[in-house]
Amino acid sequence: MRRPAHRARERAGLRRGEPSLAPPPHLTPRAPLATGWFVNPIAEGADPFPVLDGDGYLWSQTDGDRGVAVARSGSLAAVGDRRVVWRAPRSGPTSAEVWAPELIRLDDRWHIYLAASDGDNRTHRAYVLVADGEDPQGSYTLHGPLLTGDAGGPAQWAIDLTVLEHGGRRYALWSGWPDERTPVQHLYLAPMSSPTALAGPRVMISSPTDHAWERVDPADPGSPGLNEGPQVLQRDGRTFVLFSASSALRASYAMGVLELVGPDPLDPAAWRKHPEPLLAPTAAAFGVGHGTVVRSPDGGQWWLAYHRKIAEDTSFRRVMHVQPIAWRHDGVPALGPPVPSGVPLRLPAGTPAPAGRPTPGPQAWRFGADTRVRSDFEYYGHQQLLAEDGDGVHLGRVPSRPVNAFRSGEKLVLRDLDVADVRVTARLRVTPGDGAAGVLVRATAPAVGATAQRGYLVAWEPDRSRLSISRTDGATRTELGWRTLPRAGDTVTLDVEATGDRITARIAGRSEELAVSDRLFAHGSAGVQVLSGSVTLTAISVAPPPPTG
Repeated sequence: MRRPAHRARERAGLRRGEPSLAPPPHLTPRAPLATGWFVNPIAEGADPFPVLDGDGYLWSQTDGDRGVAVARSGSLAAVGDRRVVWRAPRSGPTSAEVWAPELIRLDDRWHIYLAASDGDNRTHRAYVLVADGEDPQGSYTLHGPLLTGDAGGPAQWAIDLTVLEHGGRRYALWSGWPDERTPVQHLYLAPMSSPTALAGPRVMISSPTDHAWERVDPADPGSPGLNEGPQVLQRDGRTFVLFSASSALRASYAMGVLELVGPDPLDPAAWRKHPEPLLAPTAAAFGVGHGTVVRSPDGGQWWLAYHRKIAEDTSFRRVMHVQPIAWRHDGVPALGPPVPSGVPLRLPAGTPAPAGRPTPGPQAWRFGADTRVRSDFEYYGHQQLLAEDGDGVHLGRVPSRPVNAFRSGEKLVLRDLDVADVRVTARLRVTPGDGAAGVLVRATAPAVGATAQRGYLVAWEPDRSRLSISRTDGATRTELGWRTLPRAGDTVTLDVEATGDRITARIAGRSEELAVSDRLFAHGSAGVQVLSGSVTLTAISVAPPPPTG
């Protein structure tokens, strides 16, 4: 019998899991992922925009379509410490549909270009946030809208604005409509007089009418087209603009390439569109687009961060991938097919080595009072399903206004921890009824997805009074052992030890013990995961196991 909580999640547009988040079966790993490697998807979200800053990265993201967040990470394979830097007002022209923020440093100051509306897509305009100080995760002041219309006219519909610098001049580049009566997205360019103002009327440099893959329905010759998400790539004196086509709602979403082949970017004839897409959907990775180009920390590699759909439906539920860019012999960028979930990739060259410790020193966190969850733990799951308040850290709790939300076995994993033998204790309050959550140990290759990690999960299900130990290999979960513990309740302290090939679990204050032996995963990190319902984490500690004998 289906429980009411399941129906409530479905009414909210949420699902327990997404089959497409699992890698193809032949790629299932049988060992811990080696240091220096990672797997996709690295995070939930859309329109990824990483910026190399020193030897790490800054990411700008929408915050539930009602604000802008900036995250800092030491690796392109993780979003990192995320902080909201601007919240939309409750009403007005920038109160809703905050899309595709792009963090760009211009004239020694951080700027964030974004699109916003009053809740009606027809009112989308381009705005810019200007940092009040030097901290990219500090406060910002809103400017705009930018005058993205024709000469002497008002601002027109505009999204996905970015900046092109060429020949000592600066230009704004965005996706827009010709007018309010023609909702077809073209790419436009205009000179800039400052980071917050345009210096002239717009020029259309690309229309979505050239190739079948640009159409919303590529199989229908009468289907309208779409160009959006322009991103600049400059290498060896050549300027390319990567863009997205078809529809972000469709599995057919893809990325194409424009190249500047003339001297004046404002001359539409100076742009040439390549006939084949740069990144096209496959059965394993579909709805791929809105990519951003970024360099590796050592400057020697080029990488693309992009989003992909998690299901072949008409929704905006997406996750973020990164993969390296290759170059053809003629200097044109080449990607090949999008890399599927779970396929190991080497970290970008020059990525700082993690400060993994062979033996963990005792560490403890109390949540509600401790604010280190974002700086010490990496979160994998929909951003709106992680919340912090005075009660602790909540995983899987559905907000009152979910935006494009989905369930994916939300988890927190400690950064820079890679150990073999470890003891983890965690104080958890699991949702009664259908909740299941627990402690991760020896976890490597974490990614977005219910089984998207290699390691072990000790889970507690209060409705069934059931304690279990399972193994996940990045694609599947295998239960290794279980037992019932009557009257333990929904709030428990799980005490987990991994020593050699033995994993032992108990609930603090009780004598019963569950133990299994398994040799597959010998080391990794630790954390907490929710399988269903929600969990509140109030405390967690990591330490060496106590001596035996």
